[in-house]
Amino acid sequence: MPVAEPLYPVGLIVSGRRCLVVGGGQVAARKVQGLVEAGAEVTVVAPSICSEIRALPVELVQRPYRKEDLARSWLVISATDDPETNRQVRADGDEARVWVNSADEPEACSFTLPAVLRRGPVTVAVATGGHSPALAGWLRDRVAGTIGPEVARLAELLSEARDELRAAGRSTEGLDWRGALDSDMLGLIRSGRVAQARERLQACLS
Repeated sequence: MPVAEPLYPVGLIVSGRRCLVVGGGQVAARKVQGLVEAGAEVTVVAPSICSEIRALPVELVQRPYRKEDLARSWLVISATDDPETNRQVRADGDEARVWVNSADEPEACSFTLPAVLRRGPVTVAVATGGHSPALAGWLRDRVAGTIGPEVARLAELLSEARDELRAAGRSTEGLDWRGALDSDMLGLIRSGRVAQARERLQACLS
């Protein structure tokens, strides 16, 4: 069954951390790609490993999964076509207190993976608790049509402003950030008027 409990959304920092993927097919390849893009140190365990995974900078262990493969892992993704293996990985993960996701098997998951949209430092994630990955992907794509690369530049301007305030010994709390965002900064950036967007931000925060 899909996840019934309310989800607790988090943004995991996996850069430099060991993550295990059990499975070597196309589904596993997509999971591996996502982990690699997030900077994880990925180990793949499977009897057969596809060329897409072999082309990625990961450690390959070509054999069936063993319980000891979980050692030193921060999180695990099981993406095999064998439900019994997926359930065993979840059981081993629970015993070792390691978070486990099983592709297309919500009942074998201790965490689920949302559909993700990235625009520079901005990440938008849509989750349905395992009820419908297709709906999550559809909603993400709808959001993608309204969020362009200018959002990444907006995030950079806001980050620069926060850094300047902190360097000056000022608190960043209680300032009119929302007013700045509602002042059509995004429209200015979209039309190439970045300097004006920066000036508008400074006026709202002064």
